[in-house]
Amino acid sequence: MANANVARPSAALLILAAWSTLSGCGQSQQPAAVPPPSVTVAKPVERTVVDQDEYVGRFVAIDSVEVRSRVSGYLSEIHFTDGQVVRKGDLLFVIDHRPFQIVLDQMRANLAQARANLAFTEADLARGQELVHNKTITEQTYDQRTQAKRVAEASVAAQEAMVHSAELDLNEYSELRAPIDGRIGDRRVSVGNLVTGGNGSNTTLLATIVSVDPIRFEFTFDEASYLRYQRFAGTDTEMANGQGGVPVALKLIDEPDFQHSGKMDFVDNVIDRSSGTIRGRAVFANPDGLFTPGMFGRLRVPGSPPYTALLLPDEAIGTEQARKFVLVVDDGSVARLKYVTLGALDGGLRVIKDGLAASDRVIVKGLMRARNGVKVTAQEQGTPAASATKDAQQSKAE
Repeated sequence: MANANVARPSAALLILAAWSTLSGCGQSQQPAAVPPPSVTVAKPVERTVVDQDEYVGRFVAIDSVEVRSRVSGYLSEIHFTDGQVVRKGDLLFVIDHRPFQIVLDQMRANLAQARANLAFTEADLARGQELVHNKTITEQTYDQRTQAKRVAEASVAAQEAMVHSAELDLNEYSELRAPIDGRIGDRRVSVGNLVTGGNGSNTTLLATIVSVDPIRFEFTFDEASYLRYQRFAGTDTEMANGQGGVPVALKLIDEPDFQHSGKMDFVDNVIDRSSGTIRGRAVFANPDGLFTPGMFGRLRVPGSPPYTALLLPDEAIGTEQARKFVLVVDDGSVARLKYVTLGALDGGLRVIKDGLAASDRVIVKGLMRARNGVKVTAQEQGTPAASATKDAQQSKAE
C-alpha cells in the first residue's frame, strides 16, 4: 500500500506540467510580422494635349440631282446600269425623237414662210418710197407698208425662236445626260413608258444621282459646346466660323479607331430653338466610294486649345463610388489618397485635369495591394507612357 502511493504522481505536479505545456504552445503560435506590400510607382507624364469632342452624324452628298425630263414623250432607250458611277455629260435616257423632228420641220417651214413675207414687204416698202415722193400714193399708204414690214420682221424673229426651241427639244431635251459626276440609282421607268416632262409637280422621276467624292458629314452639337468653341477659337480663326480647314477625324460603326481625316467646312448661323443645337459640317475625300450618303459615323473634333497636362495609365486610377482617386507614395513610403478629375484618353494614357502634381510618385502597379495611410515598398518605374505605348502596339498586333 505504501509503494503504490509513492509511484502515483501528485495532483500538483500534474497541474504544473499541463500549465507548462499550454504556455509553450501559445508562444509557438504567435504570427510573424507582415512585410509592407510591394508596389510600382512612377511620376505622371507631362505633355501638351488637346481635348477631343465626339459627335454622331450622317454622311450627305454634296450634290444630289433628280433626273426628270423637260419634254413629254415615250422612253425609247436607257444607257446605264443601275448603281453605276456616271460622269458629267454621259447619256442616260433617250425619248423618242420622231415627234420632235416633225415639230422642228414644221417650225422651219413656218420660218421660211415668214422670211418670204418679209422679203415681199421690204420690196413693197422700197417701191412706196418712190411713189410717195412723186405723190402717187398717200402718206397713209406708205405708213401701212412700213407697218407691214415691221410685222414681217417680228414674225421672222418669232419663227426663229420657235425653230430654236424645237431644236432644243430634239437635240438636247430628248436626250437626258448626267448633270454631275456621281453614282446613279436604279431606273424608275422602263423603256416604252410615257414620260411626263415640264416644270410642274407631276413630272416623271427617272432616276437620282448623288456625288460621292468628296462627301460631307453633318452633325449637331449643343449650345454650350458652341460657346466654348467660340471663346477659345476667337472671332478670326478657323474654329470660329467653321471654315479654313479645322482638322477632324472620323470612324465608322465597325472601326475601332478614328482613321479617316477630314476638315470642317461649315457651321450654321442659327441655333435650333426646339433642340438647342446647331448644325456643323465636315468634308472628307472618298475616292474609293466607302462613304455613302445616309451612313452613320462618329466624328472627333478639337474641343480645346493645346495645353500642358499630366497623364497616367488607367490601371493607376481607382474608383470610390462616384469619385476617382490615385495613391501616391510620400517621402516616408506611406501611400496617400488623392482625388482626381479625369479627362480623355491621349496616346493610351488618361489625362488628369485636377488633383495631381507633376512631382507625385503615383502607384501604377499594385494599387489593389496598397491602402491609404499604409506603408509600402515602392519600386521606381520609368515613364508610364512607354509601357502604355507598348501595350497599345501589342493590342494592335493581336
